[in-house]
Amino acid sequence: MGVLFYIGLLYFVRMYDLIIIGGSAAGASAGIYAARRGLKFLVIAKDLGGEVALSGEVENWLGIKHTTGIELSQMFREHIESYKPEIKEGYLVTGIVKDADGMFTVTADDGAPYRAKAVLVATGAHSRLLGVPGEDTYRLKGVSYCTVCDGPLFSGKRVVTIGGGNSALESALMLADIASHVTVINKNPAFKGEASLIEKVTSNPKIEVLYSAMTTEIIGDGALAKGVKYKDAAGVEHTVDMDGAFVHIGQTPNSQMVPPECTKDAFGYIAIGLDGATSVAGLFAAGDVTHSAHKQIIIAAGQGAAAALSAVQYINRL
Repeated sequence: MGVLFYIGLLYFVRMYDLIIIGGSAAGASAGIYAARRGLKFLVIAKDLGGEVALSGEVENWLGIKHTTGIELSQMFREHIESYKPEIKEGYLVTGIVKDADGMFTVTADDGAPYRAKAVLVATGAHSRLLGVPGEDTYRLKGVSYCTVCDGPLFSGKRVVTIGGGNSALESALMLADIASHVTVINKNPAFKGEASLIEKVTSNPKIEVLYSAMTTEIIGDGALAKGVKYKDAAGVEHTVDMDGAFVHIGQTPNSQMVPPECTKDAFGYIAIGLDGATSVAGLFAAGDVTHSAHKQIIIAAGQGAAAALSAVQYINRL
């Protein structure tokens, strides 16, 4: 009976050429290319647009001088939906298995299995949060996790960068060219980034560095963030007045669903080649979930297109 049930289950499992996991820049771009190549494909995404919707103001998307993350994510949604693909929105993928026959079984949190000849992971990464009072209240209201995206909005203003690694150092240097004053709040007694970046930050007259400073709260007027509270090494609390705070304490890739034989780096980012291929044949990845050097919307979209075209080539060879 068990064997018959399993055979019956496989009979009703739908087979696709490609399953795209994720619906932000990389996933949406991949979906458009898959549609234009005539693939039978499925998109499984928590929400179309994804982290793009949290980007605040966007002024570096080619061809559009100014938009917002919400508006851009809506454009992504409308574009991919215009091809009328099959989309399962509101679901998370919990596992990917390459079966003995070379096909993939993808399982979502609805409990249903989906089968495909190839899989493209475009699940992105999420910024690590401070976890302090006021952070949720003032997110996108003065608190940002992307200096490249939102830094230009704070021209001539006082800003804070929170963090102690390369991303925080780069944020501080970028903001020093934009803002009137930059305060770096580093919870450690020293920076952990590259020596050249540390030297540039510590020698820049527009940048003030606070070491052994633990951020405790984001404060504001109810509409916008206006200050950051921190405790020094002695436990004394202080407040830095500011117009914007940029949190750069790292990101976590959403790569937990890939099979164990898929190579990742020490931080969990999926290793890919220039064609978007992973160490597992037929499994591709694109965007911020990969070990690519730069995490930008436009780069993720390009990687999604490249990975989709590579998936097409892989499927054609089967």
